[in-house]
Amino acid sequence: MVTGCSTLQRGRMIYVPPLWPNLGGPRVLRTTQILTLVLCTFSGKTAALPWDLPTKSSWEHQGGLVFIHKESSLYSLPCSPIEMEVSHPTYRWVQDKAASRLFSVTKEGHLLFQHFQAGDSGKYSCTISYMKHGVPVSRTFHYSIFGYHVLGGLETVLLFHSKLCEDERTKRFLQDLQDKLRQLEIKQHCKLQLTDTVCFPSLNNPLDEFIVQVQLEVSLFGPHWDEHCNSQEVEMVTDCYRKTVQHNLGQVQLALTRFFKEHKSFHITGPDIPSSNFTNEFVGFLKTKKCSEGYGQTKQLQRCLDCCIVCPPGMFSPPRTSQCSPCPVGTYSPIYGVALCTPCKDDMITRVPGASSMMDCVNKERTKPAVSVVHRIPVLILIMLSTLLALNFLFILSSCYWFCREYRVSSPRASEMTGRTTRMEMVTSFFRMPRQRPQAGPDAGHASDTSDVDTGASQGGNEEPTDGAPSPAVTPNLAAVTDETTPLLTQEDRKDTF
Repeated sequence: MVTGCSTLQRGRMIYVPPLWPNLGGPRVLRTTQILTLVLCTFSGKTAALPWDLPTKSSWEHQGGLVFIHKESSLYSLPCSPIEMEVSHPTYRWVQDKAASRLFSVTKEGHLLFQHFQAGDSGKYSCTISYMKHGVPVSRTFHYSIFGYHVLGGLETVLLFHSKLCEDERTKRFLQDLQDKLRQLEIKQHCKLQLTDTVCFPSLNNPLDEFIVQVQLEVSLFGPHWDEHCNSQEVEMVTDCYRKTVQHNLGQVQLALTRFFKEHKSFHITGPDIPSSNFTNEFVGFLKTKKCSEGYGQTKQLQRCLDCCIVCPPGMFSPPRTSQCSPCPVGTYSPIYGVALCTPCKDDMITRVPGASSMMDCVNKERTKPAVSVVHRIPVLILIMLSTLLALNFLFILSSCYWFCREYRVSSPRASEMTGRTTRMEMVTSFFRMPRQRPQAGPDAGHASDTSDVDTGASQGGNEEPTDGAPSPAVTPNLAAVTDETTPLLTQEDRKDTF
């Protein structure tokens, strides 16, 4: 039995052999083990003994996003993004949510894609299994693979003259045209697809001559189109793709022009149809920059922001569009890169757009409660608005009522009544004479007269107040104040005034 220290350096486990021999005996061996642990601890290295077993036998890793160009000649995806040196590993590749199929895997565990298509996109997992100290260990790496392509294409318009315009004869002519163009596809590494055909009378001789208009869509991504782009660097290979597209675009245009000069006329004959000729009179080209069907511009690929990315499940992209759209209600899309979504079976519908599985299709009866609730929402809103308006109206009425009540209390009439009462109190207090006791002497008569006047005044003060006069309880107090502050006329002064 041997001991040693181990450390991890650049992803590799380096084993340090022991520096002292085994002297025999369990006591010496135990002491040696303890010293080894102590030395490894003070050296800052993790102690690992040979008989230690791995604490975990399986790991899960997220490998990230992988973008592969459409119709790539050969793309090699390693099982592990990091370099691993293990003895006798085995590799197993699987694709999630897809039917089991055979993959082309190298002995190093690389997954090979040849002529990559949109349907090859998806989620892949690779499990590498090996033995470590007699214990089976496995590592699993997950990848999300998306197809993409750079922009570039060509549309071709062809005009052919013919004596007749019949469906069967035109169909035979189109088949012969596609058969002869197939050799040009192989040579130019492109794809030619017939998109539209129209037959109409000629303007020069509408009774005896017809024109057949044929539209061809040229895709520059045919088999082995990128055979000159072998770089492994991302930026360099993307630049190579762009240059290759521009070069192939000019080459295909020259090849088609040369082809229709050599094939000026197409002779059609057969046992069931009369012989006829289709003569080419015009060839036109239009360079386009649009996504292929099943692809859309999402700017998900940072190194190529104008590239077209494959549409994921639940979305589609019809021809002549450059955006991926969710599948409408009643349809679904379970795979990548579809031009049209699959409709649900009879009497079935999806609850929301963007369904990605047939399991999302449910009976229409299940969706009725949700639809009824949606229809009831406007009614509920109207009821809530009516209630709020009624509450606001009541609040306004109550505010007006309390405002009018407060206004009455502080009205000008009440202020005027208060002023008149104050003036009457002042006048009454001014003319009220204080009572005097009778005095002896010659002035006694005059005193009695004064007492008479004073008595009359007092009697007048005991009468009920009219027109705002103060009450009896308030008048004496005012009189007391007046006696102290107001000068009184004597009898002699009163005679002088008369």
